[in-house]
Amino acid sequence: MKKAFCGIILFLVLAVFGQGDFLYAQKPQLDSESDYYYFNYTIEKIYSHRLGYIVVYRIASNKLARTYIPIDWFNTIGGKGEIVYLGVGNEWPSIIVYHKDREFSHVRLRLRRERSHQTWDIIPLNANIDDYFKDIEEIKMEY
Repeated sequence: MKKAFCGIILFLVLAVFGQGDFLYAQKPQLDSESDYYYFNYTIEKIYSHRLGYIVVYRIASNKLARTYIPIDWFNTIGGKGEIVYLGVGNEWPSIIVYHKDREFSHVRLRLRRERSHQTWDIIPLNANIDDYFKDIEEIKMEY
């Protein structure tokens, strides 16, 4: 009993005063920060259009804002857009906007696959929104 207690005390002393280097297979690198940062928004509604997606999202002041994302961003590998379909569960759809060096990098839509989910909606037939998808180089998000 005394040997086990002494062994635990010795282990704790070495961990505290020796910075615990022997506890890790590798030393953690604290200076390896990423150049990317992101903003995550909850999606309230998403509309699918032949030219892209209209995403209505909630901003900090508990108001709604919208953005337009061209479909071309999702058609190429390494493009500006990525769609991730959520699995079974109650995780809510979101839009994640990534920036690198304070410049827009890419966007990730985390969506429900089933179009019957309450976040998916239909654009009215008489709505002419083609102009909103022209010449979009980056997403304009409200905060």
